[in-house]
Amino acid sequence: MAFQPDIPYNDLPLLPPDKANWETLAVYKNLAEARAAMAELKGRMPIIPNPLMLINTLVLQEAKESSSIENIFTSSDKLYKAFASSTMDADPQTKEVLRYRVALYEGWQQQQNNGIDLSLIENVYRKIKDKNDGIRDSEVYLGNRYKVVYTPPCCYEILNEKLKNWVEFAKANDDIDPLIKMAILHYQFEAIHPFTDGNGRTGRVLNVLYLTQAGLIDKPVLYLSKFINAFKADYYRLLLGVTESSDWEAWVIYMLKAVKATAEETLKKLNQIFELLHNTIEKVRTEAGDIYSRELVDMLFVQPYCKISFLVNGGIASRNTASKYLNRLVDLGILELEKVGNESLYLNRQLYDLLSE
Repeated sequence: MAFQPDIPYNDLPLLPPDKANWETLAVYKNLAEARAAMAELKGRMPIIPNPLMLINTLVLQEAKESSSIENIFTSSDKLYKAFASSTMDADPQTKEVLRYRVALYEGWQQQQNNGIDLSLIENVYRKIKDKNDGIRDSEVYLGNRYKVVYTPPCCYEILNEKLKNWVEFAKANDDIDPLIKMAILHYQFEAIHPFTDGNGRTGRVLNVLYLTQAGLIDKPVLYLSKFINAFKADYYRLLLGVTESSDWEAWVIYMLKAVKATAEETLKKLNQIFELLHNTIEKVRTEAGDIYSRELVDMLFVQPYCKISFLVNGGIASRNTASKYLNRLVDLGILELEKVGNESLYLNRQLYDLLSE
């Protein structure tokens, strides 16, 4: 049956789509530019030796952007404070954004062991939504208060079949470039819409996990949500264009442009973090050489807020010594002391400002 907005799209075609619908000169031109940007980013990533510096900081910004696409908003300050604090009572929106970070990080761990499979997809969804259910067995409708724009396939058996096809295509050793494949996979996942909620965020986690699985990046630090947020109307319009008229070309080009812009932005952030890290190392070594260690300075860059227990648990110093170190760094102007209830948090203001740009 042809697509009709108010009827479950059970005839959603299986993957792969016909190459005639996307294999064009315009697609390959954008692919070349995106691949070049990705290669430069991958080659530069080893300058940051501790992967947590990138994963914690950039993942939280992605979590914030991806959630705001779904109209779930929090501030960078609330997010970073809640991530560091053990006493802060975060609001529901901030907690939901933090769950996205957990979903992505744990999904990456699972993907490294078993690749992307149905179990991983369901686990990512469950972490994001803090639920124990899985593939839905009821209809959902997408649209606004005035009309239904799209009714995804229904129900469990059909969704399971289409997800199995999705996983097979993701794992297939074929001649489709991984960046093009990611764009195809993202459309298909959103069209399947396998869960009652959280499909967009789950799909965007799968984007970066697929790119790490395909070897285009070593760590999950390429996040497209900022670009998608900036061009959100195009994102939804082009998704619907594939559904209504098989306009794969425009959709794939949009996603390739997102990859290129995001890789360039991430490379810029990477270089800025490296420069700030280097300058901080030199400042501490020169002005507080008696407390300097590379491990201490690195800890200030794992996330914008630091606290005494981070240094203790990292084996850097005892509790009393850690307190002296952090307060000394406050005196140097490297950190700012903030109180959250009875807890002392130490803000790396320059890192925070850099990440919040």
